[in-house]
Amino acid sequence: MRALLRTKTARRTLRPIADLVDQRIQRQIRRSAANRTDDGARREIAELKRELAELRNRQRPLELLLDGTGRGVSRLPGQVHLDRAVDELAEVTGDRAGSERNLAQAFRLLAALESLGVGRIAGGTLNICGKLAAVPLLDPPNDDILEIGTLYGMFGAALIRMVERAGRVPRLTIVDPLAGLQLQPGTKESADPTGTPVRMAAVRTNLALAGEAGAAARIEQGFSEDPELRAKVSDRSYGVIVVDGDHSAAGVAADLEWAEQIAAPGGIVVLDDFGHPKWPGIEEAFDKHMVTETRFEFLGQVANSGYLRARP
Repeated sequence: MRALLRTKTARRTLRPIADLVDQRIQRQIRRSAANRTDDGARREIAELKRELAELRNRQRPLELLLDGTGRGVSRLPGQVHLDRAVDELAEVTGDRAGSERNLAQAFRLLAALESLGVGRIAGGTLNICGKLAAVPLLDPPNDDILEIGTLYGMFGAALIRMVERAGRVPRLTIVDPLAGLQLQPGTKESADPTGTPVRMAAVRTNLALAGEAGAAARIEQGFSEDPELRAKVSDRSYGVIVVDGDHSAAGVAADLEWAEQIAAPGGIVVLDDFGHPKWPGIEEAFDKHMVTETRFEFLGQVANSGYLRARP
């Protein structure tokens, strides 16, 4: 537990409180400097230090709820990053008030689902919240959603909730190998920081948190480039397609080519980890795709996710 209080998250969370108490301590130190025998001042300084220690201890529940323990990343973004995400959302969607509202709702939803669910949602906090906030604001043409790559199914559950908040009736289809681990070409396979295997049971448990729409979600286990799987899933035109599977240039290129065929007119395509330095293949595939005779137009980027709309 003490180690938690030495993390960057803890220091950032405690800094305003600690600074205030430290200022009071420093004032008392300056006062007592002129009179070293002032026992009252020394007692007050000791009391202030005790108060600071108590305040630090009271932050432990917040640390356990929102720090990176058991999920790999912290869920406490800085104010400057929150402000930037709102600005980017407003630019992509044209709705500043809605961007502020949806981003706040998405953050609360992320914290709630990771507390109740099995596993985690992959990605940084604002990347996740940006996607959850943007999709309903972009007003997709229908309520059919395809998620290519789901990990534990928790993001799909969250997206259902956010779309329902916009008064819509989402119908989710998921494509994922569900191979026990998060698979990415060129990366070392290792156990998830949550300690939970990536399995169908975990996905179903998390989707159940989204109520009837989550329980009714269609899950096709396999890889998105598999022709038989594609044939099953290409039975409809999708208003939203989330591309979050194979992050290699070849994998993203294949998923974009498929999205061209199954995106409804006016449909939204979300490219996860777009512009992230760890995954250069995503932007490479996007750049090559956009110089073809594509139906897609680029709307913009929010916190390492790119947004495209299919032309009518």
